[in-house]
Parts: sequence; structure tokens; C-alpha cells
Amino acid sequence: MQVTTAEIIYPSSDDQPMAESTIQYELIVKIKEGCESLFKNDPNVFVAADLLWYPVEGRIDISQAPDTMVIFGRPKGDRLSYIQCREDNIIPQVVFEIRSHNDRQTKMNKKLSFYQRHGVEEYYLYDPERNELQGWQRIEGNLEVIEPMEGWISPRLGVRFELGEDGLEIYRPDGEKFLSYAELEAERALDRQRLQQESQRAEQESQRAEQAEQKSERLAAKLRELNIDPDSI
Repeated sequence: MQVTTAEIIYPSSDDQPMAESTIQYELIVKIKEGCESLFKNDPNVFVAADLLWYPVEGRIDISQAPDTMVIFGRPKGDRLSYIQCREDNIIPQVVFEIRSHNDRQTKMNKKLSFYQRHGVEEYYLYDPERNELQGWQRIEGNLEVIEPMEGWISPRLGVRFELGEDGLEIYRPDGEKFLSYAELEAERALDRQRLQQESQRAEQESQRAEQAEQKSERLAAKLRELNIDPDSI
């Protein structure tokens, strides 16, 4: 008798939307791209948004798609899903969730239980409607509430969390803030404007120096016409 084992197919979609509002979507993208930029030079930090994570081998019924997750020790690259048993069994260390206006507390409790059960080290939950940030850190095997969250620095990411009038602000270790694409474009436009102004000032200084030199040469020529050595003055 020949025994064959069918390959397990892990779905790459849970048929749920990535975001349910523009605010939620923009925050997910900002956090994901901010983390991506933070570790862009480290080939062994994988960052993903809305990617299904399967923590248990063979169990396609056990999965979660964090709004953003950061995995240290796994290479960058495209994936249809994060199948932990095929990734050296490395657990996503940091996860972010952005709460939707439709999310019931029961759903959020289930997510917390999932991250608790499957070994996440740091879990951050932001509610943009209430401008509330919650965080949990694994201590002695359990996810414990972080208090206070204001000014908290992530042990894994090194980023600092602040709640401003405009909502959640995340600061890199170098003090730079996570920015949206629109904010990045605005900063680049300002940088281009500053460079253009500096170039214009340098050109004006060069023109003034050239005019002064020409004036000096004309004066020297006039003195020579009067039989006066300009170098002796």
C-alpha cells in the first residue's frame, strides 16, 4: 500500500477588509512603512501589514492578520502568508492593531488572547476615535499591561509613543517622527525649496563677489592711468 500525504494549503486571505476607514488605513500604512524604514538596512527583519499568520503547523483554522507585525530573525521578501513552522518557528515579536469603529470589545479581547497564547512579546492597540493607546509587554510568560503608555519606548523597536492633539505619534530612536506619504512629500517639497533658496543665495553671493572683483579691477586700471601703482596703496 502506498501512503500519500496531501500538502496542507494555508489560505492567504481571511476575506476581511484591511481597513474600514481612511483613518485606519492611513495609520496602518504609516506604522508599517515607518517600521520598514527603521529596519531597511537589516536584511533579517521582516515587516508586514494585514498578512495572515499561522502559528500552529497544520491548523489552518488558527490564524490572525495583525494590522502590522514585525519579525526579527526572518529575511525580508514576499510572502502569501506567514506560516510559522516554515519560518524557523519564529514568532512575530511585535504587533500593532488599529481599532475600527465597528470593532466590538469581544473581538479585541479575542485578539489579545490570541497574541497572549501564541507568544507575542509586545502588542500595541490604538483607537483613533478616542485617541487612546494601550500596550502589553510579555513579562514572565504573560502579556502585562504597560502603564503609562505616554512616552513609552518599545524595547524591541526602540520607538517612542506619544499622543498629540492630532493623534498617535511614533518617534524613531533618532528623534524623527513616523510620517505618512503625504507628510513625507511635504517635507521633501520643503527640502527642495530650502535647497533652491540656498542655491539662489550662493549664486547671488557669487555675483556680488564677481561684481566687486570687476570694480576693483577697474579702479586698479584707473590708478595705473594716473601712474599710481595700486599694489602700493
